[in-house]
Amino acid sequence: MTSQELEIGYRGATACSAAGITYRQLDYWARTGLVEPSIRTASGSGTQRLYGFRDILVLKIVKRLLDAGVSLQNIRTAVDHLRSRGVTELESMTLMSDGASIYECASPDEIIDLLAGGQGVFGIAVGKVWHEVEGSLSLLQGEISGQSVGVESNDELSLRRKSKGA
Repeated sequence: MTSQELEIGYRGATACSAAGITYRQLDYWARTGLVEPSIRTASGSGTQRLYGFRDILVLKIVKRLLDAGVSLQNIRTAVDHLRSRGVTELESMTLMSDGASIYECASPDEIIDLLAGGQGVFGIAVGKVWHEVEGSLSLLQGEISGQSVGVESNDELSLRRKSKGA
């Protein structure tokens, strides 16, 4: 993923679609500081939040952890940890959980050690989630500095807007 692709912002509805969450969840998580948009935050009525690729990746991971029954408190701790990691580190990371705690495993040996100790119940391969989000976003529209990027729509309404310069 190029640095330009990491700077593309995605509106709330697009982020929801790519992460598999509802807009209500997205709004709640942004207002409570769980996952805030890194490209542009809402600054009043009528402004749009813009989420970056990494934000959407974290949103999808949060959704998976919630679906597995992990508490929101533990998820907050995991999100803080994910934010502290470099983007390239995320792709090779696996998150393991026993439903109560979340563990980071960076190698197959660490996963085996965790499972042998009886702690790990399920795992999330962040690299796999990364590729799922990448695939979803390749079909959705984003923006850089107010300019739309991504999927070109050729329906009649879009063509009229383009011809008017809107």
